[in-house]
Amino acid sequence: MSDPTEEIPEVDYVEGTGVPIRGNDIDTDQIIPARFMKVVTFDGLGEFAFFDLRFDDDDNEKDHPLNEERFQDANVMVVNNNFGCGSSREHAPQALMRWGIDAIIGEGFAEIFAGNCLALGIPTLTADHETINALQQWVDNNPDGDIEVDVAAETVRYGGHEISVSVDDAQRKALVEGIWDTTALMKANRNAIEETAGDLPYLDQTRSGVEADD
Repeated sequence: MSDPTEEIPEVDYVEGTGVPIRGNDIDTDQIIPARFMKVVTFDGLGEFAFFDLRFDDDDNEKDHPLNEERFQDANVMVVNNNFGCGSSREHAPQALMRWGIDAIIGEGFAEIFAGNCLALGIPTLTADHETINALQQWVDNNPDGDIEVDVAAETVRYGGHEISVSVDDAQRKALVEGIWDTTALMKANRNAIEETAGDLPYLDQTRSGVEADD
């Protein structure tokens, strides 16, 4: 049984180095090709992130940021517009998280993709094209440069610059207050949920007893 006192971490600040992923309309099939989704768990998906963009049919490396040694420890991804479009597969943010990504800054995100990121505690922050382009160029020139993402204040600091970014209000509240993991939240409040359910007149109060006798 899960610990009913399990705490959900607040995600109000992310710090680390960046990796630029350029291009609009990068869909979830590019982020994690469908053939790698035939797994029982999400473990190990990280190595297949952007696989078809990183390797040719003979598994030779292509020119891609995730193949570059200088970006191997990056945890802040900087993308362009409509990132994560296409199918709603949750494997896409799962693959990015397991590759090591803790936050994504971009021009725009597909709504379902952003929601799937939130379920993993990964903030998706937006800014205009010029701002993102400048950040991508800086990251390219400074792969070891520190990026500070302040989710609560909606700012990003890098290389002596501070830029304003936007975070969906509901997402920011969930991340900053530590209520983004709905499964853990339900487990943490299991006793209260059971007590409330027990007081509801339309629930079959004999169900648990019947199951116990089976």
